[in-house]
Amino acid sequence: MSPARPRGTDTRLATLGRLTTVELKIVVRDVVAIIFALLFPAALFIVLGAAQPGFRDPEEAFGGLRPLDVYGPVVIGLAIATAAFSMLPGYLAQYRENGVLRRLATTPASPSSLLGAQLIVHTGLTTGGSVLALFSATVIFDVRWPGNMPGLVVAFVLSAVACFLLGLVVAAVAKNARVANALGMVVYFPMLFFAGVWTPGDAMPDGLRAVADFTPLGAATEAMSDAWVHGDWPSALHLLVLAGWAVVGSVAAARLFRWE
Repeated sequence: MSPARPRGTDTRLATLGRLTTVELKIVVRDVVAIIFALLFPAALFIVLGAAQPGFRDPEEAFGGLRPLDVYGPVVIGLAIATAAFSMLPGYLAQYRENGVLRRLATTPASPSSLLGAQLIVHTGLTTGGSVLALFSATVIFDVRWPGNMPGLVVAFVLSAVACFLLGLVVAAVAKNARVANALGMVVYFPMLFFAGVWTPGDAMPDGLRAVADFTPLGAATEAMSDAWVHGDWPSALHLLVLAGWAVVGSVAAARLFRWE
């Protein structure tokens, strides 16, 4: 007979499940969240491919590939960053501002359960949006299917977890939604630069690329590019950087979180 699981573990899992269900219902009712999390990545890729001059023309800077062929990981990275640093902190900060967190503090819910529920819901929505972007790229614009799908999945999961945990750090220290949005934007725009939104990693100067390798979103897009564009396994450096940021984010979010 297998040993019984401690009742405390059952309680924590049940609390996490209930919080995740509640948070999912709240997010699904938020039209803006659905647009940005589910539809934004695919819509951005379609707009770039249909309207941006030269995006469907091969370029020497990309080894003869089209910008569209290398931009998929950047679009997914942008979707992750938008949800992690623009949407997620605002939710928790608004809860704090409206007294929701104060009421939750009187229940069995722990900070780790609440943060875990937010992480699960937003990662799930971003995953759905990224899958739509992947199919939009491959079906509409004939972008090559990822050469290393398992590697892409690993890179995506690590990227999402690292960025969302860092987003939870912003949410943990923000007193209200206005502060959360401001802090989120301070982090968001530098992240986009190093992720290659304006200059994809393959075309970045060596110095900037070296710095980008150690930023969460820079490492994320490079790891996903290795798997999607080049068909390789993501480099150990980028995976370790993402894992390191995930550890930093989880510890900081748990320690800095306050109910009010």
